[in-house]
Amino acid sequence: MQAKSKLSSMPAGDASRDAPASRHSASLVARLTRWNLAVLVSTLLLCFGLIATAGWFSAQERQARLSHASAQVLANSLAPMLVFEDRDSALAELQSFIRRDDVLELQLLLANGKLFAAWEAPGQHSDLLVSQAIQVSEARHEADAQQLRVWIPVQLRGERVGVLYLRESLQALRQQLQQAIIVAALMMAVAILVAFHALRYVQRRALWPLVELSRLAEQVAADQNYGRRARVHHPDEVGRLTERFNQLLRRAEAWQAELNRQLREEQAAGQQYQRLAHEDALTKLPNRLYFQSALQHALAHSREHGESLSLMFIDLDNFKLVNDGHGHEAGDVVLSEVSRRMSSVLRSSDVLCRLGGDEFALILPGLGPQGVVTTLAQRVIAVVRDPILIKGQPVQVGATIGVASFPDDAVDDAGLLGQADAAMYAAKRAGKNTYRQAGKVNRHGA
Repeated sequence: MQAKSKLSSMPAGDASRDAPASRHSASLVARLTRWNLAVLVSTLLLCFGLIATAGWFSAQERQARLSHASAQVLANSLAPMLVFEDRDSALAELQSFIRRDDVLELQLLLANGKLFAAWEAPGQHSDLLVSQAIQVSEARHEADAQQLRVWIPVQLRGERVGVLYLRESLQALRQQLQQAIIVAALMMAVAILVAFHALRYVQRRALWPLVELSRLAEQVAADQNYGRRARVHHPDEVGRLTERFNQLLRRAEAWQAELNRQLREEQAAGQQYQRLAHEDALTKLPNRLYFQSALQHALAHSREHGESLSLMFIDLDNFKLVNDGHGHEAGDVVLSEVSRRMSSVLRSSDVLCRLGGDEFALILPGLGPQGVVTTLAQRVIAVVRDPILIKGQPVQVGATIGVASFPDDAVDDAGLLGQADAAMYAAKRAGKNTYRQAGKVNRHGA
């Protein structure tokens, strides 16, 4: 059964708080929130500007209508006074009208453009053109950002008898609109803040399956554990993407298992090949190839730790007679038994190798004084010399040993092997079934 691990479902808000700031700023949720918020703010600002502009012109138009109505009522009241040239009554009527704070100027003109009565707020100067007043045949107005100008024809019984000119300040209207804009801007800021949190929450909820899938992919890439699985939250596009991702994980897990199996088999085969390459098939001892590598490593270790190292070159005596007299099968039995006997008297750190035929080599790391080496050589000769039964008949072979030591006799593997070989031949000349040490041979000869 495949072991599957699922990412635990967790609230999107908690996941975001756990994420590092750098990763959060680069996340899909954060980018979409910024983009959506930018679109929302841009749209709100555009709408706000359009509404503010429309509100300003609408307020101007409303103010103009109110001023028209007020000025028309005033003009109707002033018509008789203008006809009868009652200037005092006209001024009194104008005084009652200018109680409004936004009035800047009032002018009453005769039909020919001659001024009949006027009033101006302190600090104001009339900007009325007589030519404009004479041409007024119907009510009209002009407005800019600061002022509103209204022209009303004064009529009595359908006959134009004069013109009323009214100029008003729009400062109060502008202040009211500014206050409304400030209140609307504050409300819009609150709405944007609420929208930001709502968008972030909604997008976390909507994009959480993608965030979860991304984190799972990062975990799989980090620990190479293809047994993980993502949870399908909804049967939508993201859910189908998650299912396909899980299918890829299942395939990768199967491929990984197959690859691991093949690697284990190849490793086991490689170990087997290595063992066979370094093992003598008959005696199960390390062979010549292994001996060369082991001697080099033992010498390197001895140099590094300042320890002594001895090498015995062992050649069996009378082995050819066994092969000739009893056959090669008997020779194989003798080699196996001799290998077993020599191994029985060695330490675990000693390395006995079969070099080929009836030749053996023994690596002795850190054996100590020469007397210990001599004692071991005698023990090896003794165990080899004991008779071996071949088909019920005793067969006896011997061992001739040459001993060389590091660093007294040689300092490298070739020199040490050459010195041990030379000492072995010196022992052969001395009568076989004995041993010789390379140092003594070099000093005293054979």
